[in-house]
Amino acid sequence: MAVTVTDTDEPDTDVETNTEAKAAEETVEPVKPVEAVERRPRRWLWRSVLGVVIAVLLGLSGFLGWQVWQQHQVDTAAHDAQQAAVRYAQVLTSIDSNNVDQNFTEVLNGSTGEFKDMYSQSSAQLRQLLVDNKATAHGVVIESAVQSATKDKVVVLLFVDQTVANKAAPDPRIDRSRIKMTLEKVDGSWRASKVQLP
Repeated sequence: MAVTVTDTDEPDTDVETNTEAKAAEETVEPVKPVEAVERRPRRWLWRSVLGVVIAVLLGLSGFLGWQVWQQHQVDTAAHDAQQAAVRYAQVLTSIDSNNVDQNFTEVLNGSTGEFKDMYSQSSAQLRQLLVDNKATAHGVVIESAVQSATKDKVVVLLFVDQTVANKAAPDPRIDRSRIKMTLEKVDGSWRASKVQLP
């Protein structure tokens, strides 16, 4: 009887080698290239710079928006006060001796501060003078311009033609005058606080 020899006693080196290689792959972390390591700080730096730039741009646009809004408010105040000054100058330079009390009431209603006090004090004498002389006057604003403006205070220059007549000079004559009017915003309305004839 013949005896056959098999390779069962020899270890299977191919299987062991494959198993070891797989275990080595699982336990050893792959080495990252130097380029990938350098990219991470660069990305962080760019993101930081981008964040700062965006914050600065947002702050700048907010500041510019606030300035535009402030200027818009001043421009609106200047426009509204100029219109109020034109209306008030016509009230101030128009008078009818038959309606003196109504004229005075309108003048006082459109005034405030220093000018209101001054006009109130002189109104009694002025009233008598107008009635005695049967004076009439009609003012028309020819031109107006804003000299300076803030949200609450505006100075307006006005050129006024005033047609004047009285019992001593019944034929009307035209007086041309310049008025510098300071207006202040009081309870939402523009009122004259100072009226000057430069």
